[in-house]
Amino acid sequence: MRRDYFWVTPVLAVGILIRTLGIGNYPFPNDDEGTYLAQAWAVRHGGLAHYTYWYDHPPLGWMQLAGLSWLPDWLLPGLPAHVQGRIAMLPVAAAAGVLVYVIGRRLGLARPTAAAAMLLYALSPLAVVLHRQIYLDNFAVLWVLAALAFALSPRRHLWHHVAAGIALALAVLSKETIAVLLPVLVVALWQGSHPSTRKFSLAGFGSGFVLTVLFYPLYALLKGELLPGAGHVSLLGTLKFQLGGREGSGSVFQDGTDAHRLFTDWLDRDPYLLIGGAVAALLAVPVRRLRPAALAVLVLALVALRPGGYLPQMYIVQALPFLALTAAGLAEVLVTRLPRTAGRARPRPVAAVAVLAAAAVLAAPHWYARDRAAATADDNGVYRDAARWLHDTEVGDRSELRVVTDGVLWLDAVDAGYRPGTGVIWHYKLDQDPAVTRTLPHGWRDIDYVVSTPALRGEREHLPTLRDLFAHGTPVATFGEGGGRIDVLRIRDDG
Repeated sequence: MRRDYFWVTPVLAVGILIRTLGIGNYPFPNDDEGTYLAQAWAVRHGGLAHYTYWYDHPPLGWMQLAGLSWLPDWLLPGLPAHVQGRIAMLPVAAAAGVLVYVIGRRLGLARPTAAAAMLLYALSPLAVVLHRQIYLDNFAVLWVLAALAFALSPRRHLWHHVAAGIALALAVLSKETIAVLLPVLVVALWQGSHPSTRKFSLAGFGSGFVLTVLFYPLYALLKGELLPGAGHVSLLGTLKFQLGGREGSGSVFQDGTDAHRLFTDWLDRDPYLLIGGAVAALLAVPVRRLRPAALAVLVLALVALRPGGYLPQMYIVQALPFLALTAAGLAEVLVTRLPRTAGRARPRPVAAVAVLAAAAVLAAPHWYARDRAAATADDNGVYRDAARWLHDTEVGDRSELRVVTDGVLWLDAVDAGYRPGTGVIWHYKLDQDPAVTRTLPHGWRDIDYVVSTPALRGEREHLPTLRDLFAHGTPVATFGEGGGRIDVLRIRDDG
């Protein structure tokens, strides 16, 4: 155990340090971050969402965020809300990194090789940026790694396999798309269980998974929101929309599609781990001990490459730990299987680390440039200035005013004294939530201010009330310039 600390501690320290430096300055905030942070705020105040909860995702992800976000909120009250939320994600990244090492050891990797996999995971520019953002996928990955660690437990206790099922269920309840890894967990459990008790292990795993996941539809059933119907949201209705009603991202192989642009961006940020890990996964499938990690990469790749499906920006987070494990694991396998020479023993697993180090030399300049940019860039000054304007500018009685913001600034406006929900309004809800539209009998004329961010400007053609607000808004403050600027618009009623 002491030797494990020797390998894990420095890698963990490096990973957390590089994720902390510049965490509030880069990357530019995503509206999803503000949404999940606001929903976590709602959990802390006794609800499941800051508006009508419509089963867009299971709520466990932002419940966990609520449990983590109170500390930076309490210790660092002067920071913008999204920065406090990003700080709350650091323990999640740390725990996931440790689990990568644990899984590496349970896949039969030597300590140096497992630490090398953890280091690849810690330094990948994709991981550095996406781990500091407030995404449900980060919670889901943490739990699916815990499930894999339980499934591969060398002690083979039944409760370990039940815990694997529960952990996988918690991953699905954090972000439902992680459910595609269920077959991978079954393979890992098959390999990690004893043949004489395998049926009990599978039964325990299945029971833990099903009984835990059922809490979600049971909640919807008790609320009368399981089946679609008039006048209420529903779990199955939203599931139907997510699976078939949502606009797809196109094919990653077709130039000009959202999926192609996203895949190109991933490769631009880190071609070495993506390509190297994918090739390693293909070669590692026949290697029994590496098969669970390799299959995880292949399953996630097949889902991403399907034509016409929806591919979100943060999807790659789910594959990163398995890419690191297969790359490091295959290097050790190839080195240790070299033939004996001149009566000498085969090279020790440390040689695998040497192979990985040589590969890292090729990747180091690119990774250094990307990670340095993440630590030193400042893309978010406009959000800091806009949050400061909401807090400091005298505009009258904020409890009586109405301001429209994007998801990122919503909680900052609440902290500044605007009424949650109908005083500060998330722009998506202007035309899409009856609970909000009922409070706007005169439409856009009932709004006093709009904080115009890139997210708002990108949606104004799809939301009629938002479009009207832009048509009748006069800038009273501007932060930044170009497409990334933020304008504060005062709404004028020409009539």
